[in-house]
Amino acid sequence: MEMKKSLFIILGFLFLGIAVVGIVLPILPTVPFLLLTSFFFVRGSDRVNDWFVNTKVYQKHLIVFKEKGGLSLKAKLLILIPVYVILMALFFAKDILAMRITIVVLLLVKTIVFIKMKTISPKEMRQYDDAE
Repeated sequence: MEMKKSLFIILGFLFLGIAVVGIVLPILPTVPFLLLTSFFFVRGSDRVNDWFVNTKVYQKHLIVFKEKGGLSLKAKLLILIPVYVILMALFFAKDILAMRITIVVLLLVKTIVFIKMKTISPKEMRQYDDAE
């Protein structure tokens, strides 16, 4: 059983590392990897999970999503705009059909996901801003 918990903790830190890269690199999604991190830490260790839920990464990027099931419009735009800028720059940088098709598909999928995702109102967001 200890081996299984150790594996969960290792996987949690692996996904946390990927999520942190996603914070800096806007093409990589952050929230899904933080959700995986949380999933594995909960199953791996209470102590590690308690540490994680008290980190700034969790507080800033995951708590609202976990509690409300969505993101604020501001958060959505702060994620989408850099992605659009980077992917559009790549789209026009090279005239490679397969790459352009991939970029269009990525943009469409990301846009659809963010449109379908619940948008948290500014009023609801105030309780999280006050907690910081």
